[in-house]
Amino acid sequence: MASETLIPLESNPEVMNKFLQKLGVPNDWSIVDVMGLDPEMLAWVPRPVLSVMLLFPTSDAYEEHKQKEETEILSKGQEVDSDIFYMKQNISNACGTIALVHSVANNTDKIQLQEGHLKKFLEDAKSLDAQSRGTLLEKSQGIINAHKELAQEGQTNTPSAEEPVNHHFISFIHKNGVLYELDGRKAFPINHGPTSPDTLLEDAAKICKEFMSRDPDEVRFTVIALAASD
Repeated sequence: MASETLIPLESNPEVMNKFLQKLGVPNDWSIVDVMGLDPEMLAWVPRPVLSVMLLFPTSDAYEEHKQKEETEILSKGQEVDSDIFYMKQNISNACGTIALVHSVANNTDKIQLQEGHLKKFLEDAKSLDAQSRGTLLEKSQGIINAHKELAQEGQTNTPSAEEPVNHHFISFIHKNGVLYELDGRKAFPINHGPTSPDTLLEDAAKICKEFMSRDPDEVRFTVIALAASD
């Protein structure tokens, strides 16, 4: 059960980069817009790419697919790397923050995190299970306060925390040769098959297209990436 409702973080690279820097991510890495999913548009994204994030409407199609996918995985099983950092979402409208935490936490071998709230959270959360990590985030006031502060910024009119939000953020990351979808509202990480650091963007783009194809009348999809700063 969600314990607190936040104002959602806008899918605005400038806002998200301020948030990451406030939490100790060096400016060698930054959030960039992915303007299209065809090869020509993907070629404009700086490399290397550490994660891809998708913002999409939580429609009936999403809920139906989520249920079907979970049932299928529970029946057939799947391989999930024990090195994956995955957490559950307990806080309403915190999916943007959780997508960013998932993106950074699974790339700490490349991101030299500075001392701060995020580094401490990841150290404290390392030995916990996904549910306990979600609970720990609720108590991580430094991260929550950074979210609240940056959620007030951005180009759109800031909604109140009580306004219904039907958009959701998820992350795609590479771990030991496999593409994983990390969605704090799902029961577990989703193994989407082989990938590599060099093909993560293209392979994640294919899965993003699958999300879009399940909602063909919907246009409110946004894709961003955590990539090397230009």
